[in-house]
Amino acid sequence: MERRLRTIIVDDEPLAVERLQILCADIDAIDLVATAGDGAAAIRLAKELTPDLMFLDIGMPKMDGISAARALSLLEQKPAIIFVTAYDNFAVEAFDLDIADYVLKPVSAERLRRAVQRALSNGAPKPPVISGENNGEFASEFWVSHRSELIRIAAVDIERIEAERDYMRLYTGGRSYLLHQTISTLERRLNPEEFLRIHRSHIIRRDLIMGLRHEGGGVWHALLANDISMRIGRKFLADVKKIAGK
Repeated sequence: MERRLRTIIVDDEPLAVERLQILCADIDAIDLVATAGDGAAAIRLAKELTPDLMFLDIGMPKMDGISAARALSLLEQKPAIIFVTAYDNFAVEAFDLDIADYVLKPVSAERLRRAVQRALSNGAPKPPVISGENNGEFASEFWVSHRSELIRIAAVDIERIEAERDYMRLYTGGRSYLLHQTISTLERRLNPEEFLRIHRSHIIRRDLIMGLRHEGGGVWHALLANDISMRIGRKFLADVKKIAGK
């Protein structure tokens, strides 16, 4: 029998709560035990009912969803959290809290079912691990906006990254996605044993570099698969040559 998740819905909009209740009724893994209208009420209910899962809106009065999620992460028995929101601009901050999923409104039945399955697959929520420059941890995944969804991209699947103004374009599996982040921040979040910055606007996965080519006049290019050639910035050339033992 599939494990059932004792679940609380938290949203300040009654129609949104009703919509989620209807969708949850068709998911066998969901055992709805309560609803709440703000983050403070969500924390009180979590302490009383010790739920396994919480659907949490972000834009709410008194205490927003991000603040509530931080408080919930400190509980001894903390629930898995699925954010259900109309806004995609909190995704990076939300996933730093080690949530199960981030679902954009309007919510479809199939999208919600996938989110619940992800919560089931993850098992008990893990303590937050923040990827940064000081704690020795590197990001294992990134979440990017794509149409009406947020998509999880594993760091190991990223082939190369190119800066486009205030965004980074991540290339993976023949497709590309935009991530709102500076290249310096992204470089710090990537494992330097797996990724190499070769230009002020380019980062490449090390194992995809097939060769280096000198074009003359001090200009070098990194050669990748599929006849892709990327120019190497002068200040990065010495580090790039190290992979060839030069």
